Amino acid sequence: MEESVKKAASPSPSGQSASRHELAAVYDVVVVGGGAAGLSGALALGRARRTVLVVDAGDSRNAPAGQVHNYLTSEGVAPSALLATGRAEVAEYGVQVLSATVTAARHLAGDHTETVGGTGGRFRVDLADGHCVRSRRLLVATGLVDELPEVPGVAERWGRDVLHCPYCHGWEVRDQALGILGTGPMAVHAALSFRQWSPDVVLFAHTSPTPSEEQAEKLAARGITVIDGEVSALEVRDDRLVGVRLRSGEFVARQAVVVTPRFAARAEVLGTLGLGTTDYEMAGHVLGNSVPADATGATNRPGVWVAGNVTDPLGQVITAAAAGLQAGAAINADLIAEDTARAVSAHRARSLATREPFSAQREP
Repeated sequence: MEESVKKAASPSPSGQSASRHELAAVYDVVVVGGGAAGLSGALALGRARRTVLVVDAGDSRNAPAGQVHNYLTSEGVAPSALLATGRAEVAEYGVQVLSATVTAARHLAGDHTETVGGTGGRFRVDLADGHCVRSRRLLVATGLVDELPEVPGVAERWGRDVLHCPYCHGWEVRDQALGILGTGPMAVHAALSFRQWSPDVVLFAHTSPTPSEEQAEKLAARGITVIDGEVSALEVRDDRLVGVRLRSGEFVARQAVVVTPRFAARAEVLGTLGLGTTDYEMAGHVLGNSVPADATGATNRPGVWVAGNVTDPLGQVITAAAAGLQAGAAINADLIAEDTARAVSAHRARSLATREPFSAQREP
């Protein structure tokens, strides 16, 4: 490992953000994104004695939500508390966390720091404030953006009483009056799913396709009413959702509304590396886009890994954390291979230098 990598500054013991003057010249790994996936990958790499910098822009996808669910041992924890704990834990292993925005990353092709064996190169990571850092590998865990239906009230209540995932919020709205805002082909699926948590489910057809005969039968069998016509707005009183107003003027009382957002990968940084997105499909329907990667998170750009919602839009918090661990372990294995190749090359050079004088003595 290079000397410049070894001299990384120690992180703040509280797990708070590092300052610019604490930054090392080169890191083993820069992690872009400080959510569950990014911090989990950083934890694995820190425990592997790698120098790691996490750059976090602070725009967590689940910030509007009050709690994190289905995360064993952390059930019901506030998203901000989970991230604060994660920062403190990675700091124990020498990982630095920097509150900043990454604007671009590029591979330093042809630079003297080029790695051996074609296994990947050094990267320059540019920050919005003009600073930059270098790394041997990149882990991008920037998540996604939920693109919501343009219905007044939806964005304002998002993460509170406007929901999308039954496993994230179903228990909290059990037995309540639920409305499904139909905006695409997954509306029937959403209605049938949330019926598990409440017997009072209404499907607002809105702009979704008309249910097929088979779908209509399933909805009727489960006691789910379909209301035709477009929705004009969600209505709120005393900071609580009270119902749905149709363009016809009809009002339907509801306590929570389910929407199906479009999942848009936050892939701008990856785009500066020449990596694009592909359509993300479920049951033959496009739900958004994501960055393709293999099972370990490796992209088709050597040296670049992804983890979390940027590549797995349906992954929950605990899934993202597991993906971060997987990617961190794969990155460390890749670095071990590179370090070993360098050591072998140096060993051979030393052995050759040792033998050369003896070879010269044997010449006539």
